Amino acid sequence: MFQIFKPKNRLKSGDKYKTKPQIAIEIIQELKALGFKIKLVLADSLYGESGDVIGCLEKLKLEFVVAIRSNHGVLMPPGSRKRYNRWKAYEQKLSHRQTETRYLREIIFGQRRCIRYYQISKVNTPDPTGDESWYIMTNLSIDLSSNVAQLYSLRNWIEYGFKQVKNELGWADFRLTDYESIERWWEIIFSAYLLVSVQATYFQFNQQSSTTSTSEFSSHAESNLLHYSQHPYWESGTTWKSALNNLRLIIQPYIFYCLIQPWLTVFNIPGLKRCFLKLIDFMNNFRASPVSFPIAS
Repeated sequence: MFQIFKPKNRLKSGDKYKTKPQIAIEIIQELKALGFKIKLVLADSLYGESGDVIGCLEKLKLEFVVAIRSNHGVLMPPGSRKRYNRWKAYEQKLSHRQTETRYLREIIFGQRRCIRYYQISKVNTPDPTGDESWYIMTNLSIDLSSNVAQLYSLRNWIEYGFKQVKNELGWADFRLTDYESIERWWEIIFSAYLLVSVQATYFQFNQQSSTTSTSEFSSHAESNLLHYSQHPYWESGTTWKSALNNLRLIIQPYIFYCLIQPWLTVFNIPGLKRCFLKLIDFMNNFRASPVSFPIAS
């Protein structure tokens, strides 16, 4: 699910300007209407500082951890004061680097409320000046001060991972000027993303079919993959990118057959067509997860 953000200076006849927070609210409401269960909402300060977004999340009773600006304003009763709890150390996992010790502390405006505020040091020492800090706001129902920073850091991993996926699938590789065509291109990209994701390792061993137990399926999948993995360009890794590479190999015979088929109407070579269809039939027997899609019927 996605919507295109249309800048004011790029609007065309019939277009309606919507801010990114407005688009986010519409997407969240649509997901809820479709029956999706949202465990936690993570967002940067563009959305954390939007009263409409926070109001929507509260109305839908969704828990969130969002970034806010250092000068975020909070209403307090007369005579109240702002105070800081002691810094707490935590271990931050980093990509391709050793884990770092960082620090966070809670900021309390008057009395503690259902919404809590934290300062997170971006450096591996306490940051009393706030120059090297993130500030976050959360309505998590229990005191998660020990790992609220870890929860918020998931946003960076999701954003980074999704950016890599979009680059791999050619998200920005369009030469289109109208929004309708861009939407069609993005829908193709998201469909490919779904196809790869349901075949990726995480889904292989975490879904059960109605007739096959997890252990039975694991054994069958292992045997099935062993045969296909003999391809010289097969990747044995368990990453999303490996799944993309291997699915590209699986679908190649069908793509190549579609490309060469017009020549077979010019030069009739029955054996070549028969061998291609046989190879495609082998590819259709590939199963990496209980949910698999045939390449060609």
